[in-house]
Amino acid sequence: MSEDSRVKIVEVGPRDGLQNEKKEISTAHKIELVKKLADAGLKHIEAGAFVSPKWVPQMAGSADVFAGLKDLNAELSALVPNEKGMEAAIEAGVKEVAIFASASESFSQKNINCSIKESFDRFAPVMQMARQHDIKVRGYVSCVNGCPYEGEISPEAVAKVSRALMQMGAYEISLGDTIGVGTPVQTFEMLEAVLGDVPVEKVAVHMHDTYGQAMANILASLDLGVRIIDASVAGLGGCPYAKGASGNVATEDVVYMLKGMGFETGVDLDALVAVSHWVRDGLKLSIQGKVASALK
Repeated sequence: MSEDSRVKIVEVGPRDGLQNEKKEISTAHKIELVKKLADAGLKHIEAGAFVSPKWVPQMAGSADVFAGLKDLNAELSALVPNEKGMEAAIEAGVKEVAIFASASESFSQKNINCSIKESFDRFAPVMQMARQHDIKVRGYVSCVNGCPYEGEISPEAVAKVSRALMQMGAYEISLGDTIGVGTPVQTFEMLEAVLGDVPVEKVAVHMHDTYGQAMANILASLDLGVRIIDASVAGLGGCPYAKGASGNVATEDVVYMLKGMGFETGVDLDALVAVSHWVRDGLKLSIQGKVASALK
């Protein structure tokens, strides 16, 4: 199998998927969800976030989630917003963290109460701690195709933030269409700008499906050589700071399309669909993805 036919799926359901849910999900259920996803073949899973429960209540107890997953055969990561979050992640034994910057000044202020430049000042001690503890850091860039406050975002702005994250030491850059407004042409142009600064093998796409464009945007990304895709089981998710932003693209929809195109993901589609149905029946959450609904 050629390297070009492999696609890495980063499952973000347990973090980005659940963070916006109003109904409280128990720690035991979060652990069970991650285990089921790993059993379905997903080997890169964002399992929690070390953020203030005041701002993101659903992520309370992330340390307990990681404690319950110590022997799991998967690479687990956690979102950290600052030095305090990083300290908690280190204490929990996390081996990979994600930091998040925005391509939009307005979104940065609304989301994390600081400018883009100030957000990078916050990242500096996080990166230093990561190096000291041999922890990998993934960099997220939000609002790559549009902002709820500023509207359209220039590809150059996305490339600038991506380049800065890479220079700080992020091993991978995930480009997020936070409010799901992007179209394939926009996505193509944005990626062309980013790929001028960041090697394609280090670029991931993180598409929300607010306007039903996520799969088309992923296809445009594949055409440019991107082979890392973020997705959320059952299409769970949405940004709590982006009004009207519906869920991430459903992992099972992405896997179904990739399988039909001849790509290898290592994911068992039938097992993944079963997880999606468990999300619906066990967690009482709605399924947003098409494939799980079709394969009842």
